[in-house]
Amino acid sequence: MKITRLKTAVVEGNFDWTFVRVETDEGAQGTGECFFAPGLTRLLRELEPVLQGEDPRDIRRLFRKLQLAASGAGSVAGMIYNGITGIEVALWDLLGQWLGTPVYRLLGGKFRDRIRIYADCHAGEALESLDAVLRSRRPSWAPPEEHKPSDFFEETAEKVIYTPEMYAQRARAMAAKGFTALKFDIDVPNPYGLDRYNRCFSNWEIDYMLSLVGAAREALGPEIDLAVDCHWRFNVNDARKLASGCEPFRLMWMEDPIPPENVDALKELKAATRTPIASGENLYLFEGFRRILENQALSIVAPDLQKVGGLGEARRIAEFADSYYVAVAPHNISSPLGTIASAHFCASIPNFLALEFHASDVPFWDELVDGIPKLIIRNGFIALPDKPGLGMTLNEEVARRFARPGEPFFQ
Repeated sequence: MKITRLKTAVVEGNFDWTFVRVETDEGAQGTGECFFAPGLTRLLRELEPVLQGEDPRDIRRLFRKLQLAASGAGSVAGMIYNGITGIEVALWDLLGQWLGTPVYRLLGGKFRDRIRIYADCHAGEALESLDAVLRSRRPSWAPPEEHKPSDFFEETAEKVIYTPEMYAQRARAMAAKGFTALKFDIDVPNPYGLDRYNRCFSNWEIDYMLSLVGAAREALGPEIDLAVDCHWRFNVNDARKLASGCEPFRLMWMEDPIPPENVDALKELKAATRTPIASGENLYLFEGFRRILENQALSIVAPDLQKVGGLGEARRIAEFADSYYVAVAPHNISSPLGTIASAHFCASIPNFLALEFHASDVPFWDELVDGIPKLIIRNGFIALPDKPGLGMTLNEEVARRFARPGEPFFQ
């Protein structure tokens, strides 16, 4: 069996969901999903000749071959792995279908039949649909009257104030859907910031963020887990103040209060608070996590299964984390295909905590795949598919209806 083609398609969800398909001369094929990036489908097309004529069952060797081919583009990290990761998952899907077994079996079997999902609630309302550089757009599925442009990290003339009441209302609404864990953004938008570039926050801003967390916690009560996301916006001193202020709320974690590349700073912050610190969505490969784990600088690691390097690399990270008694809570903003791929990984590791769901307001999310019971997420859990490969297929009719204009659709 030899690889003949590599094809792509992009669907406009709340982010770009980029699918990559590997086809063979025997008719076997597999599909994976890549984390969005500018120019990603062009990058994938450039990688196609590297794979043509290869046996798709040699997954780890092909992963290394792709790394070597991309070495001139900086293959120690970066968006090259957004593409390689999607290809690697497509190869696992293909191999599972060829063998007639689910991907989780190929990863060593399962610890659990159901995958716990935590819902990302953004900042008290639905997240805008954002392009590859986080600019707001109106996708075809969003009614014009509901579209309020607000670029995620951009300076805007109009200040949008998200109130504690909005957080409480969103918390109650998502808890009513059966989720046992929720996450809220507390850093964006920040209507009271004086300087958006210096990582410094006034006591007034910190008090404002604590009021948001407090409102969500009061609405949820003690039974439902609550996490918050800070998007790498703080310095160590102000992150310490915020984390200490959050201690009475007994958070599941505080995510990315500071950038993850400074291991010493992470370790200092973790030691200064009882609030668990999580990070990892912008780290690549096992090497990106090794020093952090060796220095016990995080309470929870959150690799993104659509860009960390693939399921094989994610498994290496999880096994190493387990040796330090660190839990894994994968970051995930993907379509149901990428989410189910992540679920296979989550089932196969002992130290899994919860998997993110970021598309509760995308109306066609459940309909984008076939072969799996609907609702895909039921009472805050996903039942692990037991069919070969990833256990479901992309519904190309639905995908084409919401495809990103100007991108090839599996051509």
